[in-house]
Order: sequence, then C-alpha cells, then structure tokens
Amino acid sequence: MKSFQVAQLVYDVTVRFCERYVDRFSRTRDQMEQAARSGVQNIAEGSQASGTSRKTELKLTNVARASLEELRRDYEDFLRQRGLRDWGPDDPRRAELVALRPADVDVVARWVHGICADGEAEETAGAEGALPSHAEAAANAALTLIGVAGSLLDRQLAAQARAFKNEGGFSERLGRARRGERRGG
Repeated sequence: MKSFQVAQLVYDVTVRFCERYVDRFSRTRDQMEQAARSGVQNIAEGSQASGTSRKTELKLTNVARASLEELRRDYEDFLRQRGLRDWGPDDPRRAELVALRPADVDVVARWVHGICADGEAEETAGAEGALPSHAEAAANAALTLIGVAGSLLDRQLAAQARAFKNEGGFSERLGRARRGERRGG
C-alpha cells in the first residue's frame, strides 16, 4: 500500500530528524517518534484487520491519519519556535520533493543537502533569499511527506467508508448469511 510506504518513510525521516535536531531527553522527541510510528503501525494493523472487520480497518486507518496530523503540528511548532520558515503548500521546493518520489530516508537527506547548497554552512532563516538551514529544509521535507501520506490516507479512508457502507463488515455479512439461512431453511 502506498500510504504505508510513505508513512514508513515519514517515520524514518522523523527518527533521523529527531536524532539530529531534537534533544534526546525531550518529551517532544518521544512524542514525534511515537506519532510517526503510530501512523505506520495503525495502517498495517488496519490492513490486517480488513479481512474480518471493515469497521476496525476504518478506525485504525483514521487513528493513523490523526497520528500524522499530530506529527505535522509538532514539525510546525519546531519551525515556529526556532524562527524558521514553513514553506507553505505552494512552495516549489515541496513540489520538487514530491516529484522526486523518494524511496528512502537517504534520498530525502540528499535532497535536503541539495536545497542547502550541498552542505554549505547553515544559514540563519529570516533574511529573504538566504539559504535555508538544514533543520528548516529537513522539517519542511517531513511536512511535505506528511502531506502526501495524509492525502493518500484521506483517499483510503473514503474508499474504506464506501466499502463499509456498501458491503458492511464481516459481522454484517455473517448476520445477513444467518438470516438468509433461517429464511431459507
């Protein structure tokens, strides 16, 4: 599932980001890593549950979506609290990263280094036209990937809701079969 792959990339990026930019004893670090992990794990659990309970699948996918939303807010807080720029959804650098379709955290890291002029000394944000710091570029890369995962999960949730409405879950199908048995027998 594409949503799982992107959420897993978000998790890997978040772990690396936290190792580099968030104090290891910080509650924020734990929260960010756990929110990213929850996104991945709940997609996997929801997929596993889909064979027996569409309702559980829908619930777990929604928990994954909510976890990634919490993580998005943590990255936005990181940028705001440090006076770094949130590039916004229309920034061409975000579109560039999406078009790259990074398969792993190393591809994202190379993209961040490229945005920051191949590892030149980190600039402070604030001055228009200044190169972004690695922290700023990395946080915005994570926000971009969270946006992609969120969009995929929104579509997945809509499809799951339609399937649940049209077909019901295992319990509903079993109930219909039992009622049919009673009527026919």
